[in-house]
Formats: sequence, structure tokens, C-alpha cells
Amino acid sequence: MSESLLLPDWPAPANVRAVISTRTGGCSEGRYASLNLGNHVADNPHCVAENRARFKQLAQMPAEPVWLQQVHGTRVLPIDKASRAGQQSDASVTSVAKVVCTVMTADCLPLLLCNANGTQVAAVHAGWRGLCDGIIERAVAKFALADQILAYLGPAISQSAFEVGPEVRAAFMSKAVEAEQAFVAGGADKWQADLYLLARQRLQAAGVWQIYGGNFCTYAQPELFFSYRRDGQTGRMAASIWLD
Repeated sequence: MSESLLLPDWPAPANVRAVISTRTGGCSEGRYASLNLGNHVADNPHCVAENRARFKQLAQMPAEPVWLQQVHGTRVLPIDKASRAGQQSDASVTSVAKVVCTVMTADCLPLLLCNANGTQVAAVHAGWRGLCDGIIERAVAKFALADQILAYLGPAISQSAFEVGPEVRAAFMSKAVEAEQAFVAGGADKWQADLYLLARQRLQAAGVWQIYGGNFCTYAQPELFFSYRRDGQTGRMAASIWLD
């Protein structure tokens, strides 16, 4: 497998395929160097198209990824072979083989889900807004049995790099008091938020206990990942999952 791809380390069924791109191995230049997969960030569209083709080929995908128009919301889109790309949603779920659920990130949390018998998968874009408003719970609700779900937390910004205002902490704590554990005091009335812990709390509250990943930092690893918080205008990685 290419250095342009990360393979989730989790005990998913053999027919579940999942990959996450890094920023290496593409043709984009400058702030988008090099495997930018986002077509909404003012990169050269020809480079983005080539990068997406490379991503598909490297991952040996059976079909084109179903790219979403992500808006930091909570919509979970069921998709099948007839689904159109570009629909407004921040997560997708399918039970159809060879349909590639995909989300893009550059600090937000990419969350991949599958069930233990390998008949359903989902990809979730969990920025703090969507996470706070319940996108994880909505994605889990698409599965029949929460305790049969496996979850993988892909590369996101770490707590040490993710400074937020008190309103973000208050918003999470208004939904669940245990969210307090995911914030440590920073400077000047700021807080350091742990997206990974917040996601684990929400998954566990929804009945999901088989949780893996969560050991990268997009901000602190510029050689591997794009980071909006670090660089502002920048590229996007993708996390994809499908059934063989």
C-alpha cells in the first residue's frame, strides 16, 4: 500500500475496506501540496481531478467515491449505486456492495463505522459543530444494533492544538455533563478541546464500545496531513469505506 494511504488498524470484517488519504502523492502545488482531494478550496480543478483519480486507483476502489457537499451539519445520507455525488450531507451510510462512502477533512474528525457481520458501513465528518449537535448519534441510529458496531477515529486535530472559546465547552456540556472531561483550561478564557474523547463519549453513550484509532494530530504532523487550523487555506484528506 502506498504512503499516500493509511489503513485503519481495527478488526473489521474481511469484506469491509477502508482507507484514509495523507497529503502525499498528488500533483497539487503550494499550500495544496500535494494530494489535495477538495474541489472547493480554490485549488486547480485539473489537479484535484488527477488527485482523486490517483486516490481511487491507489485504494483499488470498485467505484468512484460518493463525494458529499459537507456543511458541518447532522444529515446522514443513505446511498446506493444510483446516488449522486455532491449532495449536502456530513455523513453517508450504505448496505450496498461497491458503494464508496467518503468524507473529507483537514482537522475535523473522520469517523468510519461498520457492523460486525460486514453488511453495513458509514463515513462521518465530525467537526465540533456536527459532533455537538448529534451527527454521531444519527449515524449510529442507521445501524440495527449499536453494540455490533466497530468505530475507527481517523486523523484529526489533537487537544493540545485545538483551542476553543468557552461557548464551545458550554455547548457540549449542555448536551452531556461528562463532556467537561474533554476540556482543559488554556489561556485568556480559552479551552483546549479533545475531539477524540468527545467522539468516544458520544459513541459509548449511543451503545458503541468497539472504538479504535484516535492517535494522530493533523496540526502537529504537517508532513502527513493538511490542517485548516495550522495553515488556513489548504487542501483536504479523504476517508473512505465500502463493502467488497
